[in-house]
Order: sequence, then C-alpha cells, then structure tokens
Amino acid sequence: MRAAITTAYGPPEVLEVRDVARPSPRSREVRIRVIARRSQLPLQLLIPMRLILGIRRPRRRPIFGLVLAGDVEALGPGCSRFDVGDRVFGYTGLRFGAHADYTCLPETGVLARMPAGLTYADAAAIVYGGLLALHFLMKAKLRSGQRVLVYGASGAIGTAAVQIASARGADVTGVCGTSNLELVRSLGAGRVIDYTAHDSLPDGDRYDIVFDAVGKAKSSPLKEHARHALTPGGTYLSVDDGTPATTQAQLDAIVDLASQGRLKAVIDRNYPLEEIVEANRYVETGHKRGNVILDVMPSSAG
Repeated sequence: MRAAITTAYGPPEVLEVRDVARPSPRSREVRIRVIARRSQLPLQLLIPMRLILGIRRPRRRPIFGLVLAGDVEALGPGCSRFDVGDRVFGYTGLRFGAHADYTCLPETGVLARMPAGLTYADAAAIVYGGLLALHFLMKAKLRSGQRVLVYGASGAIGTAAVQIASARGADVTGVCGTSNLELVRSLGAGRVIDYTAHDSLPDGDRYDIVFDAVGKAKSSPLKEHARHALTPGGTYLSVDDGTPATTQAQLDAIVDLASQGRLKAVIDRNYPLEEIVEANRYVETGHKRGNVILDVMPSSAG
C-alpha cells in the first residue's frame, strides 16, 4: 500500500510517498481502507509528537495524519461494534496513520459510522474542525443566547465553530478576510467583520465568548482589541490553549449536527495522496478556506 512517510522534521519536502506493508488488525481493531484524510498535522501536537517520536528527528519513519474517512475492510478478533463495509470516519489521535491507504484503529476509539449523504471528503473535513471547535466551545460553556465572536472564522476550525455556535443558539460574529465574508455569513454568522479593513470592534461591542481559531502566531490590531471585548465573566480562548481531549461523545455530537445538516464541510482543495507535498505547501501559504483534503483518485481507488 502507499503511505506518506515522514523522513525528518521540517518543511513539506520531508514527506515521501512510498510502498509499505499493509497493517493487520489486532484484537478489537478494525482495518480501514482510507479514502479521504486531512492534509496537515496541527501545531498543537508538535511538542507531544517529538516527545513520543524523538526530539531532534523521528526514531522511526512515521505515517502521520489525524483524521480519516473510509471503509471498514477487515476486523480483528473480538470486534463487535463495526461490520466489514461500514463507512466510517474518525480521529486517530497520537496513533496517527491516516496518510496511508490502510490503517488500523481500535474499535473503541473516536470512530463512528458516517452520516448518510456525506462524501468521504466531507466527513474527513468536518471531523477535524468539528472536534476542535466543539472542545473549545464546550470548555467556554457555550449556551443559547450568548454572543460569540470567532476570530479566523474561515479556517477549518473557525468554519466549524461558527456553525456549532449558531446551531446551539448563539449570536455569532465571524472575523475573516475580505474574500471570505460571504462564506462565513452563509455558515450562520449574524455579522461578519473584515480584519483587513478594521482595527477595532464597534464601540460598546462585548462578547460572552471570544474564540481565536487561528492561534497565537497570527495576530492583527482587531484580534488584540477582541481579546478585551468580553462581558463580565466572559471567556477568551485560543486553539493554542493546550492539546484538546477528543472523545467519542464529541464525535457523536458531530454526527448529530451533520445528520441534521447543521454542520457542513468547507473544502478549499482536494489533492491525491501522491501530491501531499504540494497540498501542505498550499496550506502553509495561510490563505486556504476551510480544509485541504487528501483523497484517493478514481484511478487509484483499488
């Protein structure tokens, strides 16, 4: 099978697509034929990743990839939760492995059957942003009727946060660049603000939750102003505030929202696995909207 092997820590060019042995499922594991996966490793995992794999360089050549969608292709001994042929999607966590044609995951992991009507690419897109956005919004104790500002509302996490907060009855303001204003509005934001055109929020604006969905490495005058635009007792959170704990209950909530049509995938571009270097180069430009997905092209679907 094909897999994107990481030969060192560094730029996208350290990735090489090679032929490797297909894994065999162990007790209570399922082997998944991966059809779509997200292209980039989150920055939040760089430190724990190096602690596990080696500080200066990987002690082995790992296959990364945190989220996937595909078909259950084989069952290990004792499996009872899934059947061969089930369409599934989920989060691999620090097992990684999604950047390959096949991977094995515990049937007890953060894994679920895909909602009807979703494509594999859609499923791979919503699981990443959805789980992270839900984690932080739950941490902020999101409630109906609250005013929520999402900074970076056009990215993978931001587009999910806008939809989840809106679905839960919040009054959502999205902050993004000029080209994405209509996209963010279509996802449920009652108001959108262009951070390239405004250095501050309107006088008197206060929010119960301000969620920085892009991280502390990127800033703007408007973002700094938003940090202090909280109601008494309001909460400011950043995606850089610790490594999120993802759970099956959170994935089940994502399934419910997607099944109701209240959480939709936002996909900028699709690349075949062989073009993972080009995909990550594009992600690193910082101009993508939503997700960049690596998937199996029809010619390599077997």
